[in-house]
Amino acid sequence: MDDMLDVGCLMLATMVPELQKQHEDMGAYEMIQNLNEIYEGQARQERYETSKVLFQCKMNEGSPVGAHVIKMMGYIQTLEKLRFPLKNELATDVVLQSLPDSFKPFVLNFNMNEINKTLPQLLGMLRTVEGNMKKNSSKSILMVREANRKKKAKSKGTTNEKDSG
Repeated sequence: MDDMLDVGCLMLATMVPELQKQHEDMGAYEMIQNLNEIYEGQARQERYETSKVLFQCKMNEGSPVGAHVIKMMGYIQTLEKLRFPLKNELATDVVLQSLPDSFKPFVLNFNMNEINKTLPQLLGMLRTVEGNMKKNSSKSILMVREANRKKKAKSKGTTNEKDSG
């Protein structure tokens, strides 16, 4: 019984004065029950707002995938703290659905191969894919520029041959 009294005293000592006054005549269990009632509504509202933001997340084309996924992981962790954890499969689906069209081939491959990864592992994969997409897009831009230069050089050569003939 002394332990329960000690717990109650410790709880009271950590409360702001207004809460101390409300709980000074209660035991530890009654304090916990009362505090749950007081703050449960706030937790419900925060859970609603966090899940709303999470499920509406959409990454803009060209934005860094790392920052986007880390932000989403933060929302998922907040929901866990609010006693509303998402299973790994659902969390993965939410992240994959938030990606822009440029990631469609990756998402298709991920789902077809039934890949099961944690969110940090998925983040690593997405960063690799993003890096490869950037390398490939810079090569195709370079190829387009080279092709344009060759066409211009040929067209200049052709006009010069016609002028001289």
